[in-house]
Amino acid sequence: MKTRIMYIELKGERLTGDARIGRVKFSKTMKSIHYNGKLFLSLKGSGYKSNFYDEETGEEYWISGYKKDGTDRLYNENSPIYIDEDVQEEYWNDIRNIPEMIGTLRIN
Repeated sequence: MKTRIMYIELKGERLTGDARIGRVKFSKTMKSIHYNGKLFLSLKGSGYKSNFYDEETGEEYWISGYKKDGTDRLYNENSPIYIDEDVQEEYWNDIRNIPEMIGTLRIN
């Protein structure tokens, strides 16, 4: 399976929710994503401010590529974005080009 560092935000019934930067795995068809023990399926354009849903709970998520400037939230707010420990070195060094931030697991 192909892997990639992505932005993952729980939408639930709100416009914003808990958010993370983490490594996801794509299915061969690229229509489903595996992350943190969960399976996310595409909403195929039918979601409101969301594009995937958790197969088990039905909760909706926004899953997208990261932004190099760290402004990943759809609504620019000061809520934290957590960075999974297994990707934080690559995120700060290679993506954001701020190596002095290695060890920081939270944005905002």
